[in-house]
Amino acid sequence: MVNSAVVYRCFGEPLMTLQYEHSELGSLAAGNIRVKMRFAPVNASDLIPVTGAYRHRITLPATAGYEGVGVVTEASGDAVALLGQRVLPLRGQGTWQQYVDCPAAFAVAVPTDIDDSLAARAWINPMAALLMLQHFPPAGKQVVVTAAGSDCAGFLAQWARLSGATRVTGIYRSAIHADRLAANGITPLADTATDAIQQAARDAEVVYDATGGALAALLLSAMPRHGQFVSYGLLSGQPFTLRQGQPAVHWFHIRNYLDTLPAAAWQQAFGTIWARLRHSPCAGVSLFGLPQWQDAVRFYQTAGRTTRPVLAMD
Repeated sequence: MVNSAVVYRCFGEPLMTLQYEHSELGSLAAGNIRVKMRFAPVNASDLIPVTGAYRHRITLPATAGYEGVGVVTEASGDAVALLGQRVLPLRGQGTWQQYVDCPAAFAVAVPTDIDDSLAARAWINPMAALLMLQHFPPAGKQVVVTAAGSDCAGFLAQWARLSGATRVTGIYRSAIHADRLAANGITPLADTATDAIQQAARDAEVVYDATGGALAALLLSAMPRHGQFVSYGLLSGQPFTLRQGQPAVHWFHIRNYLDTLPAAAWQQAFGTIWARLRHSPCAGVSLFGLPQWQDAVRFYQTAGRTTRPVLAMD
């Protein structure tokens, strides 16, 4: 059986480095299941590793993609109960391919009322948001979320409110996100409104930041010293300087929490994620065929887009 996949054999700019290739599928390893993929989204977390940012923990050649949804087509032992079921084939091979093999213990069954386009996006951003809120609780606090138009920040903002935050301010880059934020009970704030950002920071007890750079520095300079600044991304491409007298900065990397998460706790976390996703508005999707992966990446890189590019395998 032939498998088609988007792979990289060296590190570099994704559009120049990734290649669409075909290869024969090997035999299924013990303890694994084989999943025929339906959808796989395009995220920053899919593209950054291709650049070589995490080269110390990536073995080449590698297949791009970290999340997605598909149907189990091959299994053995206790996992035969999963045959024909929709699952998230996570923590195995890359997901930008037609067939994915993954450890059966970490395959997540998808509830029947969750459609494929939402299930495909149910790991990276929802799990990161859930873990950040558990480790840096917002209950009873005023919260600021940067990059508020992104999926992860959207979950952070909505779920911070559910977790008891007294106020959530979402800082956005594109004005197209303002109405949606306000409709979800989040105070929208343009990233160019320097004075208003400083005022929001003075009141903030927790900041979840995905941008870094000048915005992170501005927030830190105005926050109360007892506040918590949680940095989980550098979308600006720029670092920021830590200064004496400013709040504590906590660096959040989802992989640091997943490496020690046993299968039972992993499955339990998704029970919470499914419950929350059912009631959390999120962006729609734009579908691209797997051979059109370059168009999907270019679309992802388009400023002001309101939908998430998703690769459709069929």
